[in-house]
Amino acid sequence: MNRKLRMGMVGGGRDAFIGAVHRIAANIDGKIELVCGAFSSDPAKSRASGKDLLLPAGRCYGSYQEMMEKEAALPEGERMDFVAIVTPNHMHYPVASAALAAGFHVVCDKPVTFTLTEAQKLEAEIKQSKKLFCLTHNYTGSAMVKEARELVKSGQLGKIRRVVVEYPQGWLAGDLEKTGQKQAAWRVDPKKAGISCCMGDIGTHCANLAEYIVGSPIKELCSDLTTFVKGRKLDDDGNVLIRFRNGAKGVLWASQIAVGKENGLNIRVYGEHGGIEWQQEEPNSLVVRWTDKPMEIRRQGTGFVGAAAAGVTRTPAGHPEGYLEAFANIYNNFADTLIGELTGKRVKVADRDFPTIKDGIRGMAFLDAVVESSSSESKWIQL
Repeated sequence: MNRKLRMGMVGGGRDAFIGAVHRIAANIDGKIELVCGAFSSDPAKSRASGKDLLLPAGRCYGSYQEMMEKEAALPEGERMDFVAIVTPNHMHYPVASAALAAGFHVVCDKPVTFTLTEAQKLEAEIKQSKKLFCLTHNYTGSAMVKEARELVKSGQLGKIRRVVVEYPQGWLAGDLEKTGQKQAAWRVDPKKAGISCCMGDIGTHCANLAEYIVGSPIKELCSDLTTFVKGRKLDDDGNVLIRFRNGAKGVLWASQIAVGKENGLNIRVYGEHGGIEWQQEEPNSLVVRWTDKPMEIRRQGTGFVGAAAAGVTRTPAGHPEGYLEAFANIYNNFADTLIGELTGKRVKVADRDFPTIKDGIRGMAFLDAVVESSSSESKWIQL
């Protein structure tokens, strides 16, 4: 292509967090530019946010419906190619559905929809539209996560037996939502977040990361959710026992009341012959342990990692690449696939290394099962 891909955005205006992350990530590799947006449900705030981003006034819309209609009416050489959805959870499906109906490809923040039923409806609409859909489970974009996945896939660790994955945060240890803090307020609101706060927000990252590295879906689970902060309607902590289809057993803990913890996502995987450990707060290292030789610490950017990790590394060893770069890897892989679609050089499905609607449905099924299990007398719930 002789131009950048044109991105529109819904959500992500003033006072938002994740919208800026998406814009930075999309821009890192120079293949995507933001050309329009409906940045807030408040039309005035949306247009002011667009002005902050130096967009033309005519491309800053008062609603996502107006944006889809007017962008679709533009000449093909001017309209957006895809839309990034960075709203609270309850708006993911209606915006994605409208974008597909208007003929646009979609990138959506996680979780994919408000309910599993919506996710299944969206899958049918994606198939009918024949448009690309990308879900930004960003941690799978990390280079050393890809190294871990390839190590498991190679069989060097032997049959996988045990998985321990956790995501402790402490930012909701008090009733932050009562102070007017926007990010806290919508996450604890069932009308905007859905059936879960903690598990929906960060527990789904744990499940997605575990399935991605292990290469096997979760088959069934047993969970215990807790709401520790008095008056809160959704969970802020949860424990889940998990069983994978390949026979591995796992433990998943997600918490937003772990005082003092920031974003402690980490995973440990143990096979017959070796084990691996990765931490999101130290993303450039992968610890590898063996039964019969010394422990390894594999470092991003060195000559000792495989092709998958090397292929998404931008800087020499010792130059940290983390959260934003992992996010950018998702966008970059999506961009390459979309460029292939637009130029007639289609990328094989097997080579599309970014989360899709399938991952989104897995996440919603996981969430439904976790909530059902926690409130049920039954021990195990099948996904």
